[in-house]
Amino acid sequence: MRIVKKFNEFIRSDTVRKRAPDKSRAKFLIQESDKNYSFLLELLEKIGIKDNSINNIIKNCYDIFMESIRAKMLLDGYNAIGNGAHAAEVSYLRVLGIKEKDVQFADQIRYFRNGMLYYGNILDKEYAEKVIAFLRRIYPILRKLNEKSLR
Repeated sequence: MRIVKKFNEFIRSDTVRKRAPDKSRAKFLIQESDKNYSFLLELLEKIGIKDNSINNIIKNCYDIFMESIRAKMLLDGYNAIGNGAHAAEVSYLRVLGIKEKDVQFADQIRYFRNGMLYYGNILDKEYAEKVIAFLRRIYPILRKLNEKSLR
C-alpha cells in the first residue's frame, strides 16, 4: 500500500475545500457515530464476531471513525468531496495529531473496505479484531476532539 498524501495536497487538488464551519451537520455526524458505536459494542457483546458478520463489523467500524473525522473537519471548516475524499479524511488524522501508524492503519481499513464493497473481498476474524481494537482506541480520542470543538 502507498503512503497517504499530506492533507495540504488534498487542499491543493481541490478534493478538500475550506468553508465556514458547519456545527449542525457536525453534531448530526457525532450523534450518528455515537449511536453506531454503542450499537456495535452491544452487537459484539451479545453476538460476537461470527464468520458471516466479519465484513459488516469492519464496515461499521470504518463508518464510525469516518463520521467522527468528517464531523471534526466540518467543525474546523473543511469539506472533502469527490474522488479521493475518503483518503483526504484519513489524512486529516495527521492534522489532529494522530500517530502516523494509526493514520496508515486507518488508510488500510479504507483500502480493504473498498475491496469488500467493489470486489467482493472477504476479510478474516483476526483482522476484524484488529479493526475493533483500533476503533476502541481511536474513537474516544476523536470524540473528545469533537466535544472540545463544540464548546
